[in-house]
Amino acid sequence: MDEGPDEHPDAVSRRESDQGETVRANRGWWDREATDYLAEHGGFLGDADLVWGPEGWTEEDLHVLGPRDQLAGRRVLEFGGGAAQGARWCAAQGAHVVSTDLSAGMLATARLLDARHDGPAPLLAQADASRLPFADASFDIVFSAYGATPFVADSAGLMRELARVLRPGGTLAFSTSHPIRWAFPDVPGPDGLTATGTYFDETPYVETTAGRASYVEHHRTLGHRIAELVEAGLVLRALLEPEWPPDNTETWGGWSPLRGERLPGTAIFVATT
Repeated sequence: MDEGPDEHPDAVSRRESDQGETVRANRGWWDREATDYLAEHGGFLGDADLVWGPEGWTEEDLHVLGPRDQLAGRRVLEFGGGAAQGARWCAAQGAHVVSTDLSAGMLATARLLDARHDGPAPLLAQADASRLPFADASFDIVFSAYGATPFVADSAGLMRELARVLRPGGTLAFSTSHPIRWAFPDVPGPDGLTATGTYFDETPYVETTAGRASYVEHHRTLGHRIAELVEAGLVLRALLEPEWPPDNTETWGGWSPLRGERLPGTAIFVATT
């Protein structure tokens, strides 16, 4: 789950960014930030837990993937898995799990966690989530907690690719920033409570460093996210907008208790083939 870049770009703009530029920028950004990201947020995310967003709700709380006791023996893919915490949790339930990420740096942090974790480890693979190196109908469950979805230009193509690797009757679940957040400044304090933009503007957010895009994030409205799922042949089963729990006092980038009690910060989409 992203919190916005930590580096200091030369320029910030809203402009078009194609798939090639987006992939290059985000692979480089996550490679550079992987170690610091784990150091800053590793305690919150845990080594082997599936945390669906900055609100702190876990798979144990929400059962997005279904009953825990039914994961054993299932073939599971985590895309945009980062340090593979969610994949590690699924493996602990007896699932056969692969975790992919675009960034070699993030996969290096996953191997660090594997080395210090006593439980089963997932298989790791570097891959662009929109071009997965797996056969059709390879997995029972495909999921991601804030991975890949906002970091690809062709999100409709991403949904088609995820549907392709799901077996008939399989489940896709992913969380991402709630689209309403794009109308508000990405700050945790009172200034983040007043809309200054339009929810309907899907122009990408691009940071430029030394004349090249160094970070790119893409926005889709709820309607467009759902349309992309449907067009990929998937059936939307649930759309969750988890509230901010009263015991979470963490501030994570633009997420905070102040904003969380007034605005949804995370959207979780659950669909089946």
